[in-house]
Amino acid sequence: MQAELIVDARNAVGESPVWVPEENALYWVDIPAGSLQRWSAETGQVDTWTTPEMLACIVRHADGSWVAGMESGFFHLHPRNDGSLDSQLLAHVDHARSDMRLNDGRCDRQGRFWAGSMVLNMGANAADGTLYRYSAGQRGPIDARLGGFIVPNGLGFSPDGRTMYLSDSHPLVQQIWAFDYDIDTGTPSRRRVFVDMHQYSGRPDGAAVDAEGCYWICANDAGLIHRFTPDGRLDRSLAVPVKKPAMCAFGGSRLDTLFVTSIRPGDDHDPASLAGGVFALDPGVKGLPEPLFQDQR
Repeated sequence: MQAELIVDARNAVGESPVWVPEENALYWVDIPAGSLQRWSAETGQVDTWTTPEMLACIVRHADGSWVAGMESGFFHLHPRNDGSLDSQLLAHVDHARSDMRLNDGRCDRQGRFWAGSMVLNMGANAADGTLYRYSAGQRGPIDARLGGFIVPNGLGFSPDGRTMYLSDSHPLVQQIWAFDYDIDTGTPSRRRVFVDMHQYSGRPDGAAVDAEGCYWICANDAGLIHRFTPDGRLDRSLAVPVKKPAMCAFGGSRLDTLFVTSIRPGDDHDPASLAGGVFALDPGVKGLPEPLFQDQR
């Protein structure tokens, strides 16, 4: 199956797709627009809500609302049917610099929300990015868990939750790491290189893990999504008709569709360009339900 364009969204930075089975719908964000978007698989309708800050990543709350990583921290979002959106700051992130925001993020299998931060100007090559963990009930500044990243990305967890994956998208780094993950304490350890993306086409961006435990990573600048086995072997690569796929997620009624968001660079003025669109592919495998953020731990 070739990649199918499902939404000609023209997102500046389309990210964080999340499939919601009870709605038969895909949600995702456009980071600089501060936009939460929803596509109905049944009707094809697209709904949009605007947040007060740049919106980087979202996870579904167990109550049906959303928890989001934004510029200043973690927020609780309540999109309304009338197009309005209520937002509440849950926990502030004390960034190393003023020109930073959160970036890629997702929940672990136990419902804890992980998200990394980055300096807005990637050209600064500033390794001030930090990985944070937000759990229900936390208040005040969130403790940093891992640091020294330029553009932390590609968060994912193995089906049993005991391996955590993380990448750095920056051209100077282009690494994907694996960590042992303590599911009881939510602590990563024993960091090691999982894939050196210098050996493959594209920079590592957003990711997903399938039901067989393989890791799918969007290869930014290459128009590909790579699938790596748990031992770090490249298994297959699927093409999308845009240069900058940004993040992927499994969805559909059988979780056998791979949805891919993408980036539309500011200098792309071609009206025929599909950059910034949302695509659907047949990956040949099934995914896993995305964990919900859990209020009670």
